[in-house]
Amino acid sequence: MRYQPNIYRLILFFSLCSFTMTAQSQKQQELEAKRQAILKEIQQINNLLFTKRKEEKSILSTVEDLNYKVNVRKNLIKITNDQANLLTREINTNQKEISTLRDQLTHLKEDYAAMVVKSYKSKSEQSRVMFLLSSENFKQAYKRLQYIRQYTDYQKEQGEEIRRKTEKLQALNTELLQQKKDKDKLIEENRLAKQKLEEDVKEHQKLMASVRKNMSSYASQIKTKQQEADRIDREIEKLIREAIAASNKKAGKSETTSKGFSLTPEAKALEAKFESNKGRLPWPVRTGVVKVKYGKQRSLIDNTIEINSNGIRIATDKNAKVRSVFNGEVLAVQSTKNGNPWILIQHGNYITVYKNLSKVYVSKGNQVTTNQDIGEVFTDPSNGESMLSFAIYKDSKFQDPSVWIAR
Repeated sequence: MRYQPNIYRLILFFSLCSFTMTAQSQKQQELEAKRQAILKEIQQINNLLFTKRKEEKSILSTVEDLNYKVNVRKNLIKITNDQANLLTREINTNQKEISTLRDQLTHLKEDYAAMVVKSYKSKSEQSRVMFLLSSENFKQAYKRLQYIRQYTDYQKEQGEEIRRKTEKLQALNTELLQQKKDKDKLIEENRLAKQKLEEDVKEHQKLMASVRKNMSSYASQIKTKQQEADRIDREIEKLIREAIAASNKKAGKSETTSKGFSLTPEAKALEAKFESNKGRLPWPVRTGVVKVKYGKQRSLIDNTIEINSNGIRIATDKNAKVRSVFNGEVLAVQSTKNGNPWILIQHGNYITVYKNLSKVYVSKGNQVTTNQDIGEVFTDPSNGESMLSFAIYKDSKFQDPSVWIAR
């Protein structure tokens, strides 16, 4: 019975295989979830940035949109490659396990066949009785009886083990075939994704060649837009500082030493609820893609120009409704001389900012609730772009909105 001495090593081997397969399966699920999210993002990019408005757009906007889509496609290809590579490792693991199972089944069947022959030769009841009666004493007879029972049970166990391993082998073979199909499908999808990426890159390069002919003019436009954004941000920061000072004055605190709002118990509770929803706040628009991320970054047109974004810029549908991301009170509704309105909503020490609006539905002092419509996004008639600028402050300090809203 060669199988029995190796039973613990086999159990350990299959336990390790099972653990590895479970870990790989979880990783595969995570990668598939990411891939589906990217596919959805690409669909939104096409719907929001490239449907019916392509001819209306300025060359700058089109280049930026193409660059954005190229980067997303590259990410899709990377994730799909990771999935295919993981499937390759899973296939190799399954093939090794199948090979080991086949070897074990061979040994099990050989041992079982030997037991059947041995049992057949001594199967008569008389042989068993004689085996017991030939015992020298009662203790030996008892031990022989136990052996007969254990041997019979072991025969049954071996037969059952052969059945279980045969079924597992069949299941693994089925799984292996499915994994190979899944891998072939991923490889084909990646081939198509790379083909589309090449098309986008060629179009991007063609437009960039046109841009380079008049780079100074385009660079000037980028700098002007950044200067206007910086000016509005300074106005917002000034307004917030004034609101903080007013709240402290009302509470009888020093306006100069306190850097945060003086909050009522209710406002503190609201702030705590806001913080507890970090990473789960709804988007300020129902559909959209983040076209400009938070923080300092190089211009996609001229990499010598640095762009500083104190929030995120979300491309969305024409005249899209803007909604409050959380319960709060409207701190201010403002607009610049030649600019579009913006709204500040206070949530305890946190303030959310919604810029580049065409319509405003609320007024200063109004109480708003989560997902309540507060205005509409401005759609630029010159290029058909609908872009919401969204920012979050804690007191007068910037926060990265992308870590606060749901992904």
